[in-house]
Amino acid sequence: MMIRRLAKCVREYKIFAILSPIMVTAEVILGVLIPMYMADLIDKGVDVGDMAYMRSIGLKLLLLAVASMIFGVLGGIFAATGAAGFASNLRKDMYYNIQRFSFSNVDKFSTAGLVTRITRDITQVQMSFMMMTRMLFRAPTTLVFALVAAFRINGRLPWVFVCTLPILGAGLVLIMKKAFPLFEKVFSLFDRLNTVVQENVRGIRVVKTFVREDEEIKKFAEVADDVKNTSVSAERIVALNNPLMSFCMYTCMLVISWIGARFVIRSEMTTGQLMSMISYVMQILMSLMMSSMLVLMLTMSKAAAGRIIEVLDEQPDIVDPENPVTEIADGSVEFDDVDFAYGSAKPCLKDATFKIESGQTVGIIGGTGSGKTSLVQLIPRLYDANQGTVYVGGRDVTEYSLTALRKSVSMVLQKNELFEGTVAENMRWGGENATDEEVVEALKLAQAWEFVSALEGGINAPVEQGGSNFSGGQKQRLCRARALISKPKILILDDSTSAVDTATEAAIRRGFKQFMPDCTKIIIAQRISSVKDADVIIVFDNGRINGIGTHEELLASNTIYQEVYESQTKGGDFDEPK
Repeated sequence: MMIRRLAKCVREYKIFAILSPIMVTAEVILGVLIPMYMADLIDKGVDVGDMAYMRSIGLKLLLLAVASMIFGVLGGIFAATGAAGFASNLRKDMYYNIQRFSFSNVDKFSTAGLVTRITRDITQVQMSFMMMTRMLFRAPTTLVFALVAAFRINGRLPWVFVCTLPILGAGLVLIMKKAFPLFEKVFSLFDRLNTVVQENVRGIRVVKTFVREDEEIKKFAEVADDVKNTSVSAERIVALNNPLMSFCMYTCMLVISWIGARFVIRSEMTTGQLMSMISYVMQILMSLMMSSMLVLMLTMSKAAAGRIIEVLDEQPDIVDPENPVTEIADGSVEFDDVDFAYGSAKPCLKDATFKIESGQTVGIIGGTGSGKTSLVQLIPRLYDANQGTVYVGGRDVTEYSLTALRKSVSMVLQKNELFEGTVAENMRWGGENATDEEVVEALKLAQAWEFVSALEGGINAPVEQGGSNFSGGQKQRLCRARALISKPKILILDDSTSAVDTATEAAIRRGFKQFMPDCTKIIIAQRISSVKDADVIIVFDNGRINGIGTHEELLASNTIYQEVYESQTKGGDFDEPK
């Protein structure tokens, strides 16, 4: 089942996967013929001194060796090409499916786990695929042809080898049984190792600020030691395979040489036939060794393949309906008795009911963990509500095409993420056909043009990975500009002004009001100054709506709003917008 699922990714490289075994089979057949001619060379040429016969057989042996080499090289090339293509398709399929994931699907896999699966795990499976297309055919073909040839020479000697099969089989099964759980654990530990590295690299500034280098080194060393110790335990078990195979192989050779020599003395075999027999025994035992290596490689890859298939078979929780609506009438938003929870966790949003008219500016305020972000993520269907209905433009959001809905709802998340490239390329995530003038206009509206214009290259200035060459406030403004490019019907700002000063924030709000009058603006903020002028303010507390109204109404009637206002006013955090 696992192999059948992965085989779907071979696709256009199927021809290479077919040609490689054909080349290998031809190489094996020629390799089996060589000992036969060697026996004739010794018995009918060397022993009787017939030089003409020796030259004739020698030429045939040379041709067989060259042809065998050519088939072997072609088999290797085809196997490598097919395996590389298979791995490429596998990565594309995994990446494509990951792009279809909803947030809830992504939550099932850690970022480090997905990176490990799409890199190291696929490399492991690629190596197994290449070995399968060669060894899976080479080993049994060699075994069959060499065994037939050996029995043709002498019907008794090959039974020495047959008697070793139960020993080899039992040893291999025991090794697999012990090693497989350890390899599964190793792959999980690599996920953990990648997580530690990613956290450290992403948070390197925090690490250095708090002088936590030693602690981070210790944490990494502990995980690295776990990977090493588990890998050593697994490899120690696997390493038993070679001594077992060598013991059986050399024992067979000694026994066959001893018995065969007696047959030669009694004239039951010729010297050439004995040499051929030893060659065939070597080929048979080498094919068994290859088989055992292949089985062990597949055992190691089984864990990796299972993790890959988990991603390939993961079905997105949120998909388009059968006949999706592609036009959003306006930017109105309505929540009707909505509950939401992440997985099986406690609900973080309960009984949310309210309505926002198109074009309104709505402020959302509340303590950390009160459900603000969870609420707005339901609007573009980043998650689906567990109960109740979310409406956009007068329709249930589940009726819309995901592409149409998300293009109409621009969202600036709490975590500002920029991508390696240029400022313009990052801006055009919001609209790939946006002109330079539209990019500049969005930057001005988001109060980002002042610092972008000062950069060498302007909108073509480079952006490093994660936007590390910009400050927190600059990244926030660039992300807001990116959201504006698409000219959305609904704009959601999730605490996206926390890193800018109040004057800049006020300028941004004025720009929104002047240039985006028809766009519904939902602003999540910690500062009351950020939402004071909103048409409606929603106060959240512990996953529930605690109050709805204007600044004046809430200041007069809502205890939570009053407390936040007083604490910010007394603490000097509240500034009237100018």
